[in-house]
Amino acid sequence: MSTRSHGVRQAPRWFPCNRPWATVTSVSPGGDDPRPGQDRCTTADGLRIAVYDFGGHGDDLLLVHATGFCAEVFRPLARSLGDRFHCWALDLRAHGRSDRPADGDFAWSGFRTDVLTVLDYLGIRRPFAFGHSCGGAAVLLAEQARPGTFRALYCFEPVVLPYMGGLVVEQNPLSEGARRRRETFLSAEDAFINFSSKPPFADLDPEVLERYVESGFEVVPEAEGGDGKAIRLRCRRDDEAEIYAHGPSHGAFEHLKEIGCHVTLACGEHTDAFGPSLLRADAEQLPRADVEIIPAVGHFGPLQQPPSVAASVLRGFGHKP
Repeated sequence: MSTRSHGVRQAPRWFPCNRPWATVTSVSPGGDDPRPGQDRCTTADGLRIAVYDFGGHGDDLLLVHATGFCAEVFRPLARSLGDRFHCWALDLRAHGRSDRPADGDFAWSGFRTDVLTVLDYLGIRRPFAFGHSCGGAAVLLAEQARPGTFRALYCFEPVVLPYMGGLVVEQNPLSEGARRRRETFLSAEDAFINFSSKPPFADLDPEVLERYVESGFEVVPEAEGGDGKAIRLRCRRDDEAEIYAHGPSHGAFEHLKEIGCHVTLACGEHTDAFGPSLLRADAEQLPRADVEIIPAVGHFGPLQQPPSVAASVLRGFGHKP
């Protein structure tokens, strides 16, 4: 999704990574390495899904990212929530360190499968869940498929459109924009500087942008012309385009009345995507729902101002910030 840039910001400095880009290390949370604990589980359709333990104290909370991003962009958000929740996350299929469907099937039912598979693998019962954009739709789909899965949901601008179930839109602005995305950069530093100079990435919290470059890209293999520094997107631009094309077709809107848990629907004050009118249309279908507008952010609010969104999440889940 796109968002507006508000004002001119100086490009943040590059935060150098102190470990090899090609190495994925599983470590215990709270160790010397700041990377969270990372593991994998396998879905019924054979895809390996990356699972992350961000730590924290309290009830379990699953974080599910937006299209084109990855779990580790939520590290600042998880840190702001860590006093009240133990935060977990996953890379949806074709994102981050998770497998892509070999058959190129990007029906959003696959994201529902990813969420439920991770919960089963972790043995978590009735957690809270936070979903951003595509991730918001994913947790709603998971609750619809298995009622009672979640204690409560917080969905920041979920991709849930009224009465468009079954419609696949191959030609749309988001898909067209994804296909134009730059897939490779000379280095991680080159990518960070490039993104920090243009919206929507220029509006992201600097640490979020660092995590996106670090985990949303991989080193180009030497066998494919890589020099050990050049990096490329993990979420391929054609895959991202197909995900956007299938966004209206998952049918979650038609089944919102079946969701029994409380749902907080939130959007950014400056969003140009899923604003108050769409959220209220969704809320009217939900048995128990609230709508909240977060000041001074856009569609990427959880990645722009993690502490502000964390405060809203705490309110949504009945905690005082």
